[in-house]
Amino acid sequence: MNEDIFQARWLVRGILAKHAPDIVSDGAILVRGGVIVDSGDLAAMRRLAPLAKVRHYPRHMILPGFVNAHHHVGLTPLQLGSQDEPLELWWTTRMAARSVNFYLDTLYSAFEMLASGITTVQHIQGWLPGPLENIQPIASRTLDAYRDIGMRASYSFAIRQQNRLVYQDDDTFCASLPPELGNELRDYLRAQAIPFDDNFALFDALQRTKGSERIKIQLAPGNLHWVSDEQMSAISTKAVAAGVPMHMHLLETPYQMEYARRRTGTTAVKHLDRLGVLGPTFTMGHGVWLSEDDIGIVKQSGSCVCHNCSSNFRLRSGTAPLNRFHAHGVPVGIGLDEAGINDDRDMLQEMRLILRVHRSPGMDDGVPSCSDVLRMATEHGAATTGWGVSIGTLYPGKIFDAVMIDYEQATYPYQDDDIPPLDAIIQRAKLPAVSAVFVGGEIVYENGKFTKIDRDAILAEIAEQLALPRSKQELQMRGLSQKLVPHVRSFYDGYIRAT
Repeated sequence: MNEDIFQARWLVRGILAKHAPDIVSDGAILVRGGVIVDSGDLAAMRRLAPLAKVRHYPRHMILPGFVNAHHHVGLTPLQLGSQDEPLELWWTTRMAARSVNFYLDTLYSAFEMLASGITTVQHIQGWLPGPLENIQPIASRTLDAYRDIGMRASYSFAIRQQNRLVYQDDDTFCASLPPELGNELRDYLRAQAIPFDDNFALFDALQRTKGSERIKIQLAPGNLHWVSDEQMSAISTKAVAAGVPMHMHLLETPYQMEYARRRTGTTAVKHLDRLGVLGPTFTMGHGVWLSEDDIGIVKQSGSCVCHNCSSNFRLRSGTAPLNRFHAHGVPVGIGLDEAGINDDRDMLQEMRLILRVHRSPGMDDGVPSCSDVLRMATEHGAATTGWGVSIGTLYPGKIFDAVMIDYEQATYPYQDDDIPPLDAIIQRAKLPAVSAVFVGGEIVYENGKFTKIDRDAILAEIAEQLALPRSKQELQMRGLSQKLVPHVRSFYDGYIRAT
């Protein structure tokens, strides 16, 4: 069994409190078989393992590997032709996207994630045409990509059984359209429909064939409008029986808040609480439109929230009440969703964005600290995945997922010592400062190179495929999308005002 000692200028083991990172200066950490044995000074680690290989990072800070707690696709929607639009309209524009090989597509975003220190991703896949025999190979190839590059992936297939395009029954909305367009949309939506139980069959098959030390399979009811109450309860029952978490988009936009009111007569959170599905293994993605009462319920239930700051900005969803989440003690992870504010998957940038966005006026301490956002990107993000407490910090018994950031490169030419080193890293480090990334003790990225996959060859293959003209089916889907946009916009005209 391999033994390694990693020694650095600073070792960040975790976050103790809002302004209290657990940092060891000139620290060292002993790793055996990918699991942390102990940490402290180098001499102490050498006494514990005199034959261990010592890896020196004298300019660096070692941090827990970051967790992207909400992710969907590889090439971004903008790359594939969709401008940023309000979410409900944007879904329609996404129908026009080019088809991309799923293995290559997954690697594309994995390159970006690893290069910014992300070691674990919560991959929520969906919007695929049935039947199950078509979906399962796509899911398998997606997971193969993470396996081959060396990342950790917690995977779920988004369960969508109704209201697939707008917040209305599929057939009812299709019937409201001009007949030819309605028939065309109906055919498209029916192609995406699979029997409800097939979602569980997919989950079982992937657990059996793909589950591993670095691949976990969990469940994802897509959103409140995409499942019935009976289906939501059945998914929760299945998750409990299988011992896996659930991740659910919820209250991303004001239109979703209004949908919940119309359907349930209360808030989405109160409704889910009455169904008995909230709890420590339940994560709600976005949560932009939670009320103060909702946040209290989330805290009491032990549920998590995933904050997708860039996505919320880009799709005009709103600004999540992060400061209130923190005030209530709700665990909050960070998700890059389809893409960050710069149309990439840069967790360093996303942490800075979150740090700045929520600086509300005043002199109180109720705004995020650098320690807060790091905890969101590590420990709390980990809590939303199938690994839970086994990752996200660098304490004995935890898996050694870590990122080495070059402090001198990040702060050159000068950084005053009055700024704590972690604060300087969070606020100043860019991608070139990420020197190495380890997953389970294995180095998967070092000095700009991926150790297991040839990035340039993969990007060249993607470029070659997408250089071809649009296929007949792609042209048809682009035409359908363009014809639907005004009708979808019309559907939501006055939707929120109609109370």
